[in-house]
Amino acid sequence: MSSSITYRGRYSEPVPTSNLVNDEEDFPEFEAFEDEEATPRAPYSASSLEVLQVEMSQKINKPNHFTSSYDLQNLVIRRGQEFMIRVSFNRIPEPSDDFQIEFLIGANPTLIKGSLVKVVFGPRAGGEGRWQGQVLEAQGGGALMIGITPAADAIVGKYRMYVAVSHGWGMQRTRRDATTDLYMLFNAWCPEDTVFLSDEAERQEYVLADYGTIYQGSVGSVGHRDWVYGQFERGVLDACIFLLDASRMPIYNRGDCIKLVRKGSAMVNSQDDSGVCVGNWSDDFSMGRSPTSWTGSVRILLQYANTGTPVSFAQCWVFAGVFNTFLRALGIPSRVVTNFNSAHDNTGNLKTDLIFKQDGSPDERNTRDSIWNYHCWNEVFMTRLDLPPGLGGWQVVDATPQETSDGHYRCGPAPVAAIKEGLLCHPYDVAFCFAEVNSDVVFHKRDKYGSLTPYRVEKTYVGRNICTKSVGSSRPYDITHTYKYPEGSVKDEQTMTRAEEYGCVRDHSDVPEIPLVVTITADQVYLGENVVLQVVFQNQGDGPRVIQAQLAGAIVYYTGVRAHRLRDRSFSVTVPANQSVTEVVTVAAEEYIPFLGSQLALYFMVTGQSDGQSVTAMKLVNLKTPKLTLMVSGAPQVNQEMFVTVSFTNSFNFPLRNVQLSMEGPGLMSSRSRHYSSIEPGSVITWKDSFFPRLVGPRALVAVMDCSNLRQIWGVIHVIITA
Repeated sequence: MSSSITYRGRYSEPVPTSNLVNDEEDFPEFEAFEDEEATPRAPYSASSLEVLQVEMSQKINKPNHFTSSYDLQNLVIRRGQEFMIRVSFNRIPEPSDDFQIEFLIGANPTLIKGSLVKVVFGPRAGGEGRWQGQVLEAQGGGALMIGITPAADAIVGKYRMYVAVSHGWGMQRTRRDATTDLYMLFNAWCPEDTVFLSDEAERQEYVLADYGTIYQGSVGSVGHRDWVYGQFERGVLDACIFLLDASRMPIYNRGDCIKLVRKGSAMVNSQDDSGVCVGNWSDDFSMGRSPTSWTGSVRILLQYANTGTPVSFAQCWVFAGVFNTFLRALGIPSRVVTNFNSAHDNTGNLKTDLIFKQDGSPDERNTRDSIWNYHCWNEVFMTRLDLPPGLGGWQVVDATPQETSDGHYRCGPAPVAAIKEGLLCHPYDVAFCFAEVNSDVVFHKRDKYGSLTPYRVEKTYVGRNICTKSVGSSRPYDITHTYKYPEGSVKDEQTMTRAEEYGCVRDHSDVPEIPLVVTITADQVYLGENVVLQVVFQNQGDGPRVIQAQLAGAIVYYTGVRAHRLRDRSFSVTVPANQSVTEVVTVAAEEYIPFLGSQLALYFMVTGQSDGQSVTAMKLVNLKTPKLTLMVSGAPQVNQEMFVTVSFTNSFNFPLRNVQLSMEGPGLMSSRSRHYSSIEPGSVITWKDSFFPRLVGPRALVAVMDCSNLRQIWGVIHVIITA
């Protein structure tokens, strides 16, 4: 069925879903009034008011709207805040002269839907229009400096603009001029906007920062990677608008922050709507680029906008990084958040079940739940007028495809305040987010008949640390307290009870206390070094205990899924009463290196049996990798040539194969890449390239090296650019 008839019988015209229209779809240059008694058109006279030129006053408007960094020829403004244009007429306008400035967005613009706006001057001025206009200054030669204040809930996107003069018999418009098109963004500086953020330092960080830090690793070994958001780079804002067009989101819904971020959450992944990124959690990235090879969002968004085809491949931090670019580009305050020990696939369930065999070894075949070492999502800042007071502020939004929400793979916006209080009745997806940070880990022993007996419940393992980048620095900022009360506190129990009242299933197993505790510790380990584990058995009982223990090791994806199993070790330990014994276990580098693939995490689990009782301890060891070395030279000034040199020495005893080295810096250099077939042990590679800085202030250059047999080697250098 053709698209020209699908709307018949439901809409008189198709719902506009594209910000791009053909010029001929706009209003004609001359539009006669429909009033039957209108005076016939009189011949043109020299006294008739005529528009000669429209100037967008970008040098004034962009600094006032904090949009100078956008690499665009057109004006970029934020809604709810006055901007100025200069209109030159053929003569000095008189009070009786009737003219209006028209703003159109999308096809079939209408006043009722807000996609057509008329700001009127002259005898008709002072109407009920939601956009306000005023003449600020009459300048020489018939020019007027005009101030226009868009409504604080105006549609976000790219507008066309016309100036129309009334001659009694009709309206004479300016010709279509693409240079007068303007981009409208959300405005975190406007108190009437739903995304208003009162703190200036936070606005600088969460709206204007085009480079950031995303945290990875594990609770005991928090690592990070630098990410180029690049929301101001050429083509990125248009790519974000294209994303909304590709989603077929109605134009008149694009001023509603809730609807827009929910649509964006669905479109950043390709799971069910041919969105931006294809998820891949395997070791096979032959049909695209590995998630660890990206330096930032710019190349991904531009590739999607240029091809209309999903980009391969992404994992959670890539989804979060791209989504953060989308949000900041449109003016929405946002940040990337990392939840360490993140429970997954637990919608409506506060239990993560780990199953063990009778001998204490993990029963991987029957264990279905998983705990990700970390998971990245986003938070956006907005008021929630659709919810009771107190539920505005930071909201969880997640573009990583996990569970469907209203039929699409998306998540949020879920109020962080509602998650903390266990108010799972509110939209959107609060229950799912609540489980990610609050699930109990239940250890079960499975007998030969398949029956499960819980023997341990860990209530503090999941959501152990939730952090984001600090304002103004790269240090992690712990925001766990915004998601949950201290474990075991009265308010924490009240939250859990409230969550159960809303349908969340919680574990209430009656697990006997045993006087035996086992823990695993390990020092920081670099790739290529032996892993030394200290397994400590503590006997808190009055008699000695003999423990039959087993250490199971595996190389794991960051999702907690096993990639390769290492050799198990069994041993017996006797622990005297009220004492502890440490067993040291060494895992040689030669044992894990051949099986690493793209993974750099080793997972160890000790299980022990003593007098029919079971104990378990878990430890995640993240392998550190060497860094790329970056050096810059040249005058650090705008539009002055500078040079950057990237170097790397292969200190491993094995060659690196199929090496891709990528580099970019927002406001400094667009994404560039080099390929090396191999880097032999002891060999050094050096790449020197030039660039011309575009933006002033603190800047960063990020480089990433990705190989088929080694991932996550990166480096960054900071430089301050002057005018």
